[in-house]
Amino acid sequence: MDISLSDHGPISVLGVEASRIDAASAIRFKDLVREVTPKRSETVVLDLSKVDFIDSSGLGAIVAVMKMLAPDIRLELCGMGATVAKVFSLTRMDQVFTIHKNIADALVNT
Repeated sequence: MDISLSDHGPISVLGVEASRIDAASAIRFKDLVREVTPKRSETVVLDLSKVDFIDSSGLGAIVAVMKMLAPDIRLELCGMGATVAKVFSLTRMDQVFTIHKNIADALVNT
């Protein structure tokens, strides 16, 4: 698993370069996010557009990242496909996170 980083002023976009965030990759995901997140960011947008599958461990890893960054850095999400969005909806995590349609929407509305 890789995480790409692009800076847009106070907003950093982290792209998940994997098709899955699951039990096998959750710890690595958290470690990578911790390593690449700039401390000067006000907001981190996690781009999930390449993620096709997420399980409860992956969801837990994203929640853990949110808690790790808080209170100094806000975590928002974008680019969810239908399958991933359904997991967030069923678990009501769509009520916890700000979710944008894509990166462009996130950059305009953050």
